[in-house]
Amino acid sequence: MIGDGTSGIERSVERTLGHLRTLDGSGEQEETTEAPLRLEDLYRQQQMRMVRLAILLVDDPATAEDVVQEAFTGLYRNWAQLRDAKAAVGYLRTAVVNGSRSVLRRRKTAREYQPPHQPDARSAESLAMLSTEHQAIVTALGHLPRRQREVLVLRYYGNMSEGEIAEATGVSKGTVKSTASRALEALQKHLGTS
Repeated sequence: MIGDGTSGIERSVERTLGHLRTLDGSGEQEETTEAPLRLEDLYRQQQMRMVRLAILLVDDPATAEDVVQEAFTGLYRNWAQLRDAKAAVGYLRTAVVNGSRSVLRRRKTAREYQPPHQPDARSAESLAMLSTEHQAIVTALGHLPRRQREVLVLRYYGNMSEGEIAEATGVSKGTVKSTASRALEALQKHLGTS
């Protein structure tokens, strides 16, 4: 668990992103069998989970699908160098996070040359499946700085440990912990809860 104590906002974020994880059917990793893992199997097992992760990071389903497609393309190019299935999933997560960062950087650059615009609205289906509290938290996540949003999404939606988040984002475990704390405080202020 990130942080020493569990605040109300942390429980809300955990419930919301855990609820989304459950709705997406992306619980714990599927058990690997004795048979060698094939790229097709990994795609079937992880594609939707990675798309949902990217959607939470870039807030646009079409862009998220592109990010995940690029991640799988990179995995295909590096397939021979991977040690095992766990390494492949880690590679995908890192590629999705880095691809999402690139998309957000390009958006920021584009906004500098054009008037700012509102981010694309979430699909009606995804919002209809969430309670008002969950909707508010997902919306508030979109207002956090990139790194804070990444850390919370990877922790509570990706169900990743601090070490896994540090590896996927390229920062230290201490940075993950402090970023999560600042992100939860910012969410609390944004939602006006105490």
